[in-house]
Amino acid sequence: MSSPNQHSKPDLDETINVTRAHGRVANESAAAAREKHLSDSGHESVPLWVITACGVVLLIAGGVLGNAGTLFSYNNTFREGYVRGTAPGGSDSGPEAKAALAAFSAKGSKIYSAKCNGCHGADGKGDGANYPSLVGSAFVIEESQKFAMIILNGIQGPISTGKTYGAGIMPPQGAGMTPEDLAGVMTYVRNNFGNSTGDVVTVEMAKAALDLSASREKAGQSVTSEEILAKHKVMLPGEQMAPDMMVNPATLAPME
Repeated sequence: MSSPNQHSKPDLDETINVTRAHGRVANESAAAAREKHLSDSGHESVPLWVITACGVVLLIAGGVLGNAGTLFSYNNTFREGYVRGTAPGGSDSGPEAKAALAAFSAKGSKIYSAKCNGCHGADGKGDGANYPSLVGSAFVIEESQKFAMIILNGIQGPISTGKTYGAGIMPPQGAGMTPEDLAGVMTYVRNNFGNSTGDVVTVEMAKAALDLSASREKAGQSVTSEEILAKHKVMLPGEQMAPDMMVNPATLAPME
């Protein structure tokens, strides 16, 4: 015997989600209604091919006008002789020129701190026992070639005073040193700690010193007082630079 409600509902597949199915049908009906409304009111969406065709026409028209007309003419847009001004804050931000003696000494101060300070001290006076003073030393403030050879190669045995310090040998400091480094540290030491030669050891002179050092008969070995006095008691070759000449503090090159 069948139940009272057996024929009160339509037959449905048990796998069908009735609520979801009804929702999908409702959405599709609404979308169809919108399309019909747009079509009826004359507001159909513009086809993609129409947009593309319009773009091509505009490009062709722009090219024709640009070549044959004056709409895109640079000469009519900007006056003759026009030069674009510097944007605010866009001026040349390169280093400000400094007097040569000050610029070379500033660079040399950094080299001294890295290579010399540990032995000769912040005041350049050494300790009197193991490290000699650089203040007033004949090997420092007299002929510049002597000082350059000592920095680049080190020195063994007695120094200019005839005294031997510590282990009797100063290690070379030239490894990795550029001409700018050598020019800077020489200028710095010759004009600080009480020394005041007033001159600038130029980059050109420092390059000459590096070449002289490499061509020594005993290249790679420390110099001695005898060699210094016999072969290097001269000034380094090169044109003198006025202490007040304006130079680039980064490259040490003269600036106009």
